[in-house]
Amino acid sequence: MRQIFLDTETTGFNANLAQNPDRMVEIGCVELVNRKLTGNNLHFYLNPERDSEEGALRVHGLTTEFLSDKPKFGSIARELLDYVADAEIIIHNAPFDLSFLDAELARAGHQAFRSYVGSVIDTLVMAKEMFPGKRNSLDALCDRLEVDNSGRTLHGALLDAELLADVYINMTRGQDALLMDAGSPDEAGVVAVQIDLRGFVLPVVAANAQELLAHEEVMSQLDKSSGGKTLWRKLA
Repeated sequence: MRQIFLDTETTGFNANLAQNPDRMVEIGCVELVNRKLTGNNLHFYLNPERDSEEGALRVHGLTTEFLSDKPKFGSIARELLDYVADAEIIIHNAPFDLSFLDAELARAGHQAFRSYVGSVIDTLVMAKEMFPGKRNSLDALCDRLEVDNSGRTLHGALLDAELLADVYINMTRGQDALLMDAGSPDEAGVVAVQIDLRGFVLPVVAANAQELLAHEEVMSQLDKSSGGKTLWRKLA
């Protein structure tokens, strides 16, 4: 399975303003294939053709001067779409990033982002289900899941995508422990998974004499505490 972890940085927080909308200033993508990082990442700084709002600038630190000679989104749109084509895209707080991607793609004459990819997973939704009532920002998840984010003094799209990949792997640890053959999605979008266990030989580990004596002692104590009413004594 090919998965792409994607993050963006922007001039502000509203891509849908009628006049002078906020724009993307950075895109970072990290590729994972069969749950292993490949190093085939994609990263762009972008000229947003406007200044960043003060609050956004404090977050990412990408000044108008630094971005002035960077490519505009339209010139890199096709490379981005080719890179993410048919992959499973994983984003933290996906509606935010998708709103900017869709707005930029529309300006460049392309369809909405979802029409080019296989699916989109929102790790913020996953985190809220796994850790209800807790803070589920990327930094909070890094702390909770022991992912090292000590190098994150400012937000950066590529660094955040790399951290998100680590967070996702920790959140889904164990899900792919067995080799699985997935079928096609049914009408409800559910994939039927068949696991062939015939090739697995489970070892049988017998208790040694010391362990059997310890077990018998515990059972005797339980029987004594119940006044001789334990079911296993009666059955024996």
